[in-house]
Amino acid sequence: MPKRVDHEERRAQIAEALIRVAGRQGLHAAGMRDVAAEAGVSLRLVQYYFETKEKLLLYGLQHLTDRFTARVGARLAAVGPDPGPRVMVEALLLASLPTDEESRTFHLLYSSYAILSVTDEALAAQPFIDNPDAAENAMTGLLEQAQGTGLADPDADARTEAISLLAMAATMGTSILVGQRSPESAIAVLRHHLDRIFAAAGTSERRAGST
Repeated sequence: MPKRVDHEERRAQIAEALIRVAGRQGLHAAGMRDVAAEAGVSLRLVQYYFETKEKLLLYGLQHLTDRFTARVGARLAAVGPDPGPRVMVEALLLASLPTDEESRTFHLLYSSYAILSVTDEALAAQPFIDNPDAAENAMTGLLEQAQGTGLADPDADARTEAISLLAMAATMGTSILVGQRSPESAIAVLRHHLDRIFAAAGTSERRAGST
């Protein structure tokens, strides 16, 4: 009896190969033949699941995003139940910093996707991410929650603070990638701003911890 093929597992296998190849060579240089070799499958099989490189890249982006979501979830699980809004905000920010091989690959490829979508017509025709405001909305909600319970500055504009924190984390991530600063110094800067926003919390909340 022929072995049953799990198509989603096969797609994930190919997407993981894409991420590894692109992490080494850059997203622009990752060809379908290279991905096939990395995955240990034929080029024809990669083309069967992803007719074009653009479709492979879009699936790879979603796979990368799913891995990031799992990384944030694991960081939150590590601090226990009911961690509080500051810990959740910090977990989201620190998970995106390139402080280890996995997060470095995430930041590098996510930035590359954004740049490529500006110049590649096929990619530009597709939404870069399904819900571009998801992180901003989640961060805003956490800050509003903190304000409602007296853990954050009630006069701060939660939406503006959320946008600022996410932009800061993205810029800090790039500065780590290019060697301008260390992960420790970037984390210190982010925590400095969180201390300002969560001044009312004092030291009562546990921190997410260094990566």
